[in-house]
Amino acid sequence: MASSIICKPFLRATKPNSSLYPDLQRLHFPSLRISIKPRTHKKLQIQAAGSTFGNYFRVTTFGESNGGGVGCIVDGCPPRIPLSEADLQGDLDRRRPGQSRVTTPRKETDTCRIYSGVSEGVTTGTPIHVLVPNTDHREQDYKEMSIAYRPSHADATYDMKYGVRAVQGGGRSSARETIGRVASGAIAKKILKQFSGTEVLAYVSQVQQVLLPDGSVDHDTVTLDQIESNIVRCPNPEYAEKMIAAIDAVRIKGDSVGGVVTCIGLGSPVFDKLEAELAKAVMSVPASKGFELGSGFSGAFLTGSEHNDEFYTDEHGRIRTRTNRSGGIQGGISNGEIINMRVAFKPTPAISRKQHTVTREKKEIELLVHGRHDPCVAPRAVPVVEAMVALVLVDQLMAQYAQCNLFPINAELQEPLSLGFPNFEPAMI
Repeated sequence: MASSIICKPFLRATKPNSSLYPDLQRLHFPSLRISIKPRTHKKLQIQAAGSTFGNYFRVTTFGESNGGGVGCIVDGCPPRIPLSEADLQGDLDRRRPGQSRVTTPRKETDTCRIYSGVSEGVTTGTPIHVLVPNTDHREQDYKEMSIAYRPSHADATYDMKYGVRAVQGGGRSSARETIGRVASGAIAKKILKQFSGTEVLAYVSQVQQVLLPDGSVDHDTVTLDQIESNIVRCPNPEYAEKMIAAIDAVRIKGDSVGGVVTCIGLGSPVFDKLEAELAKAVMSVPASKGFELGSGFSGAFLTGSEHNDEFYTDEHGRIRTRTNRSGGIQGGISNGEIINMRVAFKPTPAISRKQHTVTREKKEIELLVHGRHDPCVAPRAVPVVEAMVALVLVDQLMAQYAQCNLFPINAELQEPLSLGFPNFEPAMI
């Protein structure tokens, strides 16, 4: 028996366009009707350049180098945590310009003020607004930048992307934007330290050709006082003097050098996807050009038997590793060992020497950059790297607590995230 197949039109289907389906139009089956819904274009959502990072502990930085001020808004900070401007000012002072001859001579106090999110000395759980005013900006130093692009700076790319840019001081591409990162990072540090005993420290481990030898800094015992004992922020006094000399040698010539900042996280609880999150965070810092964790690129020279971190049980019954080539992270999850990373920073692109460049009209010229700039960004990048690492860790801490600590943990395999709050007493309101 002959049978026929009738395909009913799809819901809201329209007649196919003959120009789009020429082969289909040549088909002829009396019993077969095919209705094809034309392809519709989905609306594209484009996310603008990021000034916000974090999923649970969210930070948005704002402001420009020569504008009225810079700062941040922190959303998601837990309530009832004691907090004041003094808690932020210490790290801001470490980042501020004009503190020594190896930094920019720009004079700013970088005094912060908290405008919201704190009441009677404790956080309220609402957005925290921190502002630092700009007081020593010189717009006349940037006249040449209005017509020509500084080599290796963000002037050209900002024009290419936006078709407009803030000329004075480089706008958002200026390292002054990192004030908001450091202020919010100070809050994150306080939460990490008091809740889980996690401490984040960074120091300069290389300036140009001056490189700290492996093992010259004991990561188990190094302290903030040792790091802050000299203007280059290297905890080894002998190599600190060599680094300062290297910076001085190029500074008097109007040139600049790069450096490497090593950052460690002590006593970190278990987090997830750390390598990717840390890399993204520190590589968003102005002038950063490289990231390594643990053995980093040198691990490519080793065999598996040479590189593997063997396990053992310590005197407290905890599972540890005899070496730490993994940098405290295995499978994207921290293993309780010291998280150890290095961030490379390029030489400051704004130098006091004539350089070849082009104008906005694509005319080739020679440019002499005026203004005040760091001969090496690494010393002032130390608190910035610490802040970015702390922001990642506190964001991961909140995620870990929500996912894995909502119900009682498996005491045979897991340890509690908190220290039982021995030093942390949330204010009762």
